[in-house]
Amino acid sequence: MADPHQLFDDTSSAQNRGYGAQRAPGGLGYPNTSASAQAAFLADPVSNMAMAYGSSLAAQGKELVDKNIDRFIPVTKLKYYFAVDTVYVGKKLGLLVFPYLHQDWEVQYQQDTPVAPRFDINAPDLYIPAMAFITYILVAGLALGTQDRFSPDLLGLQASSALAWLALEVLAILLSLYLVTVNTDLTTIDLVAFLGYKYVGMIGGVLMGLLFGKTGYYLVLGWCCVSIFVFMIRTLRLKILAEAAAEGVPVRGARNQLRMYLTMAVAAAQPLLMYWLTFHLVR
Repeated sequence: MADPHQLFDDTSSAQNRGYGAQRAPGGLGYPNTSASAQAAFLADPVSNMAMAYGSSLAAQGKELVDKNIDRFIPVTKLKYYFAVDTVYVGKKLGLLVFPYLHQDWEVQYQQDTPVAPRFDINAPDLYIPAMAFITYILVAGLALGTQDRFSPDLLGLQASSALAWLALEVLAILLSLYLVTVNTDLTTIDLVAFLGYKYVGMIGGVLMGLLFGKTGYYLVLGWCCVSIFVFMIRTLRLKILAEAAAEGVPVRGARNQLRMYLTMAVAAAQPLLMYWLTFHLVR
């Protein structure tokens, strides 16, 4: 019952109950509209259809890329050429520098498929050529810097020149194989791998030139040039001349002589390019 002397009614408890009832849904004193908006968006059939169409389109695009990527970039084949380990890299570098005592140059096969490079030292790989090329560019920059001749343009010219010569080599060899009509399993990636091994000797020559001058450069580069020549002869003859023997071509036949000359020319070009791409880096 109200106090007769009270001027106004006490409505604080009613307001508190009303305010609490309004604050309950939002938790912070404001109406909770985010949940209702999300529910309304998900309940909208047009939005659901758009989301489903977008997901389907993305899945179809991914499937299309997966199917056609091998036409332009042979990812599966590239994985084979990078299947290496530390033991393989160490042995392969030793073979490139000192190939004279190595006897068995045959590439091992398993069910008509060559085994991964990490299981066969004779298998070509792209890891060593790629790392050697990058290291060669870095060493070239170091050599230019020690001579106060470094510039980004000159370093870029060095890299582009090396790549241009490599591409020219590959194209020339492919054209020669076509003209000589050689049926071989030597692929373009194999050629890039074999031709890229010369960067290892180039790195050694430039480094020795930086440490010991031109004398060290010519000694180390000369050794590496002879080593890469022997390596290329013993490797390519199994890819080119062995196919001729399998085809029944006479050893002294004119076509077989052309294949021998081709093998010798490819091997002889490696020392020439090693010198051409490095002689200006040592003074």
